Amino acid sequence: MITAVILLFIIGYLFIAFEHTIHINKAASALITGVLCWTLYILYAPNKEETVEHLTHHLGDISSILFFLLGAMTIVELIDTHAGFSVITDKIKTRSIYRLLWIVGLVTFILSALLDNLTTAIVMTSLCGKLLSKKEDRIWFAGVIVIAANAGGAFSPLGDVTTTMLWIGGQISAIKVITTLLLPSIFVTLVPLALVSHRFKKQQFTFASKVSADVSRGESLAVLILGVILLLFVPVFKTITHLPPFMGVLLAVGIFWVFTSIIHRTKVSERKERLSVTHALQKIDSPSILFFLGILLAVSALQSFGILKQLASILTDTIGNDYLIGTALGLISALVDNVPLVAAAQGMYTLEQYPPDHPFWHFLALSTGTGGSAIIIGSAAGVAAMGIENINFIWYLKKISWLALLGFVAGILVFLLQESMHF
Repeated sequence: MITAVILLFIIGYLFIAFEHTIHINKAASALITGVLCWTLYILYAPNKEETVEHLTHHLGDISSILFFLLGAMTIVELIDTHAGFSVITDKIKTRSIYRLLWIVGLVTFILSALLDNLTTAIVMTSLCGKLLSKKEDRIWFAGVIVIAANAGGAFSPLGDVTTTMLWIGGQISAIKVITTLLLPSIFVTLVPLALVSHRFKKQQFTFASKVSADVSRGESLAVLILGVILLLFVPVFKTITHLPPFMGVLLAVGIFWVFTSIIHRTKVSERKERLSVTHALQKIDSPSILFFLGILLAVSALQSFGILKQLASILTDTIGNDYLIGTALGLISALVDNVPLVAAAQGMYTLEQYPPDHPFWHFLALSTGTGGSAIIIGSAAGVAAMGIENINFIWYLKKISWLALLGFVAGILVFLLQESMHF
């Protein structure tokens, strides 16, 4: 049965990878794969009720990610509808793609540590969509954004869900993980960024942004400022209340809804409708959210089968070396969700074996946080960017994956060098 589930997952993965060749939307392949994995599980499970309970438990975790994605995309779409991004794009005077790429990459890295990699990827990919008119340029930028967002999130307790898990679980402390992983994470970003930027030397770009005639400049600025404040508010809300991030995003959407309703209350119905939250929800890329649902369902089935736990045990028995195990888990996180992998590691390795702030835990945060960049659907940031710019799986594999792996290796080498010097 386990073999059948693994085979089904691989077939589904191939259908997703060759979406543009077989002309079947990746969301359809992901949904079928997710549901069939769970169908196989329940057909062979001795206790059907327990299996349903497992599914319900996983669905709660999956829903929290989907609602977060839905809320963040709604806020970004509202900012875009109100021409909020034009406030930023109008301030950018450079016409050099080379300089712009460095600006976008570094801002993404910093913003990801303050917000989180998923929200940052959505915001920055959407922003580049307003800046760049050429599709080819936008998807190269999106690839850099995915790498930088995941790297920026890896060293911050709020930046990536796996680092957050280790922080909450007591395996790492906030200050120590930041000071330890900051430099390796910078190299994870800088190496691919330097290589990609070389491609755009001496190239110029033309703006793709168009200012909406439905709002005033003051309204655009107000919506942009409120949107940024609300997005920054989400990790603060999580820290204060200990509620999941999606609760903060939903509160932010509700506040935004009230605000936009008030500022447009005197406008004619047609204009008011175009600027409303309901209209923004209609424009959100729903297939990407369903694709995410299918992928997470499939991965959760592998987790419930105990396949990921077995994988972690095999790695321990066959490899033995802590850093090689961490590297392997990081690379595997490009194929399956890094959350269950880290959860499995937390269950396998105790705090007695590896005390809080042991180098193993920091290395695990770095590898699983950045390894997912190697494949477009290997991280939440990648899935979001893929949905916004409709990035081809194979294109990313050919053009970006090797760059992400070089950055991944560079980060590991810097980490190991730090440890050898007791830096």
